[in-house]
Order: sequence, then structure tokens, then C-alpha cells
Amino acid sequence: MLVHSRPARWAVWAAFTAVFLPVFALPFLVIVAASFATGWSGALPSGATLAHYRDAARGDALDALVTSLLTALAASALALTAGTWSALAVQALRTRARRTARAVDGLFMLPVAVPSVVVGLSLLVAFSRPPLLLNGTPTIVVLAHAVLVTAFAHQSVTAALSRLDPAYEQAAASLGASPAHVLRRVKLPLLLPSLSAAAGLCFALSMGELSATMMLYPPDWLPLPVKVFAATDRGSLFSGAALAVVLMGTTLIVLTAVSRIRTRASYR
Repeated sequence: MLVHSRPARWAVWAAFTAVFLPVFALPFLVIVAASFATGWSGALPSGATLAHYRDAARGDALDALVTSLLTALAASALALTAGTWSALAVQALRTRARRTARAVDGLFMLPVAVPSVVVGLSLLVAFSRPPLLLNGTPTIVVLAHAVLVTAFAHQSVTAALSRLDPAYEQAAASLGASPAHVLRRVKLPLLLPSLSAAAGLCFALSMGELSATMMLYPPDWLPLPVKVFAATDRGSLFSGAALAVVLMGTTLIVLTAVSRIRTRASYR
């Protein structure tokens, strides 16, 4: 810690706790408490029950969770592939075409600069007619999520590339390795910690995406955030809270697994 004085450290921790608890921790605790409640008329919830979680573990709620997982995994894979490719392309372009490199950077960052509703509407308009008719299919939902999270993969890999020591690539090239071999056996293994971090970030963002999904999802492809919104919109706050906790817990489990992969990759 940068603060060396003990009283100053206590003051920093006190200030952090005073900000963290009401702003970050308390809302999550309220959601968790509501997920076990049957009523909430006073300061604390009443009537503890597991019925909301039993409902969340079967039927439409379980299908929605599986749908969210499949969507997030597919979108993360697409985003990581596109983001890595674009970051490698920008790195190559910076040595001979700086303007093109900046244009590619701006293109991949564009979905972050506009509301996700605009992204959803643009995909809805673009793919609602032949020859590429995706409206009403799960593919358009996956595509929307991939478009929204690719910018984060692109930025993460770009930052990692800027920190790589070019001596490794130069040494491999001097020994006769082809550019493809250098990329596959030298550069990508060195980027593995950043790639796993980018994959985790893309997965988490996709799991919680709602705005564009509301515009695009078909009836047979209902992600869990949409079901949470529908439950709370019709007044089933406690059921919606249980679904939200399931969503948070599943995301945390996957992120923990990705973090372990990242730690092992960093060690290697």
C-alpha cells in the first residue's frame, strides 16, 4: 500500500469501507436477502423460503440460464477471435499505415461509443431481409453480444501486444521460423494471460446484456437477464431477485475458472 503511516492506512480503509458498503456491497446484499424472502414490509425481509431458488432451478428459468451461458460462450469466442485478429492487424499496420490503424481502432471501439439499443436496432434493420435473414433466430442475439463485447477484447489484446518484448519474435524469426509459426508458437502463448482475461470480461458483459437483447431475442431463445426483467416488471420481485442471484453466481463461477487459467498461463 502506498500509505506508510498506520493511522493514515486506517483512515484510507475506513473511507473505502464507507464508500464500498453502501454503494457496492449493500445493493447486492439486498438482492440476496430478497431472494430468500416471501415479504418485505419493514426494515428487514420476512418469511424465509427456498421456493424461489427451486423455481429458478427448473423449467423456463433453467432454460433461460442455459441460453445465457450458450450465448455468452459463443459471443465471447467470436469477440476474442475478432478482437485478437484486429489487434494483431493494427500492430502490423502501425509501422506502415498509421491512419488505417487508427481507423481500425475506431471501428472496433464504435459499439462502446453508442448505446447498445442502437447496436440492436442496427442489426435488426440490417438482417431482417434476404439475402442474410437472421431476425428471429438465436444467431442475431449471439451476433449482437459479440459486437458489443469485441471492443473490450480488442483493447485488452492491443494493450498486451504493446508490452510484448519483440526480442522473442526476432529470435524465432532469425532461426528460420515462418510468421505463422512465430504467431502460433511464440506470440499467442505469450498473450495467453491477456486472452483469458479478455475472454472472462467478454463473458461477464454478455451474461448481463439486456438492452440489445430485448430488441432481438426470439421466443425460443430467452436469456436470463430478459427473464429477470420480465419477472420484476410483473411485480415478482423476490423471484426476480433469485434469478439475479443465480445469474451472478453462475458468472462468478465461470470467472473464477477463467482466473485460474489465467494464473497458470502467467506462471508458464
